[in-house]
Amino acid sequence: MWKIFCCDWRIYLVFLVLVSLGGCHWWTTPEPGVGQPVDWSDLPGWMTDQQQEAWPALLAQCPRMRKKSPLWPDICDAAARLPQPDRQQVRAFMQRYFQPYELIGKKGHREGLITGYYQPVLNGRRTPSSRYRYPLYSRPDDLLVIDLGALYPELKGKRVRGRLEGHKVVPYFDRAQIDGQDKPLKGHEILWVDDPYGSFFLQIQGSGKIRLPDGAMVAVSYADQNGHPYHAIGKTLIEQGALSRESVSLFTIRDWLRQHPDQAMALLNKNPSYVFFTLREDARENPRGSLNVPLTNERSVAVDRKIIPLGSPIWMDSRLPGSGKPYQRLMFAQDTGGAITGPVRADVFFGTGKTAEQLAGTMKQPGKLYILLPRAAI
Repeated sequence: MWKIFCCDWRIYLVFLVLVSLGGCHWWTTPEPGVGQPVDWSDLPGWMTDQQQEAWPALLAQCPRMRKKSPLWPDICDAAARLPQPDRQQVRAFMQRYFQPYELIGKKGHREGLITGYYQPVLNGRRTPSSRYRYPLYSRPDDLLVIDLGALYPELKGKRVRGRLEGHKVVPYFDRAQIDGQDKPLKGHEILWVDDPYGSFFLQIQGSGKIRLPDGAMVAVSYADQNGHPYHAIGKTLIEQGALSRESVSLFTIRDWLRQHPDQAMALLNKNPSYVFFTLREDARENPRGSLNVPLTNERSVAVDRKIIPLGSPIWMDSRLPGSGKPYQRLMFAQDTGGAITGPVRADVFFGTGKTAEQLAGTMKQPGKLYILLPRAAI
């Protein structure tokens, strides 16, 4: 027995030595971010997607991308020569000009969270009334944006928002203060709506349409934010035991608010972040994302721009809520969001209307992401 044990022990020791000589990278956790290159055949669903549906998103961002990166003019010139390609042509185009890389999350996780957002439609008017008494505010004049990178290069990209109080810069008003009795932003109203919870979710979505009493539509888009961190009130309801993690969604949160009006404002104020709006010139056009191009339904996603450069093509591998059908498609990173952080995290823009609301309101699916980098960058 001892001889067998010794033999096994010596074999194990030899194994460890060989592994150490060959490198131990196989058991280390990869760093979060862009991982190793993969083959196109490794992208689940790559051969079945209708990639031509993403072509308008590519063409829309080309004027911006030409200025952002020296790698994109050639790509955009080639794209301009294909005004209406079919999916085989788009597939061949992407394979010629890009190389896919898997995105890696924290602790080496390949799967992350895929959610959705949409453009809600609310009822409103330009002046207040007993029904329309919940304001949408424009960007206030006293909101300061301080770029810390101008003073401290190590803080490049970090900005602080606040306001002057005497000779001091103090935090800007939070949600409880803005919607409180003192009304510090009185005079900055651009529209009034009839649903306090609708206006809250409009801020989360970042843009929307307002139906006026005469039936005309006006559109609002994100203008700025008060500088306070975003807090998900769904998380608070889960912590309080009011909703389960599995059941929480836009719809269950909204139902809870309506069923508990005496507690609703306190819950809303748990999220101190507040979004200001601007009127959009063309209500027929989709809202513009952080890349400043109109978003394309189900082909534009919000990402963490610290990891994924805006304008990057993204391959998404997830499933739709409810049906569980594969949701594998070519996307473009054209927006950002306060809750969208980390490498394997994306928020799909589903469009406008009830179907978009249903999808966006229930989308909280696991998924994998792949970034497609221009070949000249490799």
